[in-house]
Amino acid sequence: MAARNHDDDRSLRDAIRQLCRDFPDAYWRNLDRREEYPKDFVDALGSAGYLAALIPETYGGSGLGIAEAGIILEEINRSGGNSGACHAQMYVMGTLLRHASEEQKRRYLPPIARNELRLQAFAITEPNSGSETTRIETRAVRRGDRYIVNGQKIFISRVKQSDLLLLLARTTPYEEMQDKTQGLSVFLLDLRGIKGKLQIQPLETMMNHHTNALYFEDVEIPAENRIGEEGLGFRYILDGWNAERILIASEAIGDGYWFIDRAAAYAKERVVFGKPIGANQGVQFPIAKAYAHVAGADLMRMEAARKFDAGEKCGAEANMAKLLASEASWEAANACMDTHGGYGLARDYDVERKFRETRLYTIAPVSNSLILAYIGHHVLGLPRSY
Repeated sequence: MAARNHDDDRSLRDAIRQLCRDFPDAYWRNLDRREEYPKDFVDALGSAGYLAALIPETYGGSGLGIAEAGIILEEINRSGGNSGACHAQMYVMGTLLRHASEEQKRRYLPPIARNELRLQAFAITEPNSGSETTRIETRAVRRGDRYIVNGQKIFISRVKQSDLLLLLARTTPYEEMQDKTQGLSVFLLDLRGIKGKLQIQPLETMMNHHTNALYFEDVEIPAENRIGEEGLGFRYILDGWNAERILIASEAIGDGYWFIDRAAAYAKERVVFGKPIGANQGVQFPIAKAYAHVAGADLMRMEAARKFDAGEKCGAEANMAKLLASEASWEAANACMDTHGGYGLARDYDVERKFRETRLYTIAPVSNSLILAYIGHHVLGLPRSY
């Protein structure tokens, strides 16, 4: 694989920063107060082609790598925004690109690339299975040329802001499978013309993430909308998890740099006892330490992205990038909050908003405890812990 062109990276960063200037802190602050979706921002990002970053040029996309996609998300968060409203359309691409039929790719990818079709929703998690994905209970039963879906999902974001939903459902009962990773299938559900009943129940959470519980009652999906072979869906989803972890790490890194930028700026300006508070080691050292940890996580993220884009195995690097980035961002968040003191709780400073948003990354879309279990077992060869 050719060496990265850092001039291209700088140009991409500059372009994203320029776009984000039209959506300042007040834009995100007001959306957060009203719990509204950032439609204008997502439309601007889509119109500029950034949501199609990972779609090959053959299908009308930009044909960029996961490294460039990560830079886009990082810069959005570093600008003070929240890229959660657009990241799914990037990492869901992996399942379509790697496992969809050519006919499915030509049907869906070009309109997604033209920003005419929204793929923002990804439904895996269920109330009774949590992180144990192989135990999901939502069933998809084949009846002729269609599947009938019944069950429920939880913590599914942006369903109301999406045209398509990528769905993982069980097509063979768990008890009938010797290999418990089989018997699951992936479907692309068109939300614009539901046959059957799909109830969408919004969930109130600590951040503005448009999260829902879903209830499927005899929802019909044409068999032609199944992605890949029946029963191999868990394997397809696993393929996309490395991309997801790299992109989530990128968002956390963007947040981490935002907290450090804000903390350093405030520490230079805030004068107490006759000098800037940043002159005090008790204030300065936590910011400096957080910066070192974010910068280190940044390097691991880029190494994971390099391997992913080169087609090399990168499970360890992708998982470690997500672990390190989420913890470094949370460390930076606390340093920023401590630096601002009481003003950190004031909404007009935006620290409390970003503080709430970045807390998510240590537990979702995968808990850091599971990442440690992965590293312990798959990297260090320790006995399986679960």
